[in-house]
Amino acid sequence: MKQTRDTRKALAVFRRHGGVMSTSEALAAGVHPAALYGLLQEGRLERLARGLYRSAGAREFSNPDLAVVARKSPDAVVCLESALAFHGITTQIPRRVHVAVPRGNYSGLRLRTPPVTVHRFAAEHFDAGIETHSIDGTTVRVYSVARTLVDCFRYRNRIGLEVAVEALRFARARKKISNREILRTAELLRQAKVMGPYLEAVQ
Repeated sequence: MKQTRDTRKALAVFRRHGGVMSTSEALAAGVHPAALYGLLQEGRLERLARGLYRSAGAREFSNPDLAVVARKSPDAVVCLESALAFHGITTQIPRRVHVAVPRGNYSGLRLRTPPVTVHRFAAEHFDAGIETHSIDGTTVRVYSVARTLVDCFRYRNRIGLEVAVEALRFARARKKISNREILRTAELLRQAKVMGPYLEAVQ
């Protein structure tokens, strides 16, 4: 495809794609690198992250960190504290975006903004509990409430047992999930014995 150097045509390309594109997407859609640079210099494009741009008039993201990370690493899955916050079952405000990739795989995710922590989960059950959500036009993979709760107990020494217990209480109090659903996932990930007493306590 012939690439245009005309910044007006280049901006129109961004608008047709929802206002947000990566460098590779823009080049493939016919935007010349010179047009990208020109739009940045004119302030009509803003850099969300390295190699990811948004037109200045585009609608603000409702959850910008998750959307940006998903655009940069679409195969990663939002997990742990970030998934708790997404599901609304924590009082914690994550300072980093927590995502999971299969153990043994290199995520290739390098972002300064937002800061990201990559966790490597065992490949055997990596796909269990993955949900897809549309956030600001971007498909974001997030672990389900049940999977997130179980993972928080698995990593309780890292994130804090109190965070995991609080999330469990919130999830049950807000009727987001049943103990049976949680237990099924806990058994799959070999956490049923650990979580059993806590599940009984919040019935």
